[in-house]
Amino acid sequence: MSTGEILGFVAGAVVTLSFIPQLVRVFKLKSAHEISLLFTILMLAGIFIWLAYGIYSRLAPVILWNIVGAVQTIALLYAKLKYGR
Repeated sequence: MSTGEILGFVAGAVVTLSFIPQLVRVFKLKSAHEISLLFTILMLAGIFIWLAYGIYSRLAPVILWNIVGAVQTIALLYAKLKYGR
């Protein structure tokens, strides 16, 4: 594994895992009114585009962390739709 790939895995892990405290907070408080629906939708669209790029370019770190990020963002979208009112 190259240094660039290792950096990609580490950077992806840090950025993607930083999302977890927000998800925990939203589900714990059952409140997502402070989360923007537009932000969540645009974030999900961006993640899917990055995922497509990763697949096209065969970049394992980009593929892995954008799949994880998509799952997290879908969970946030669910929470926004359920608790955002």
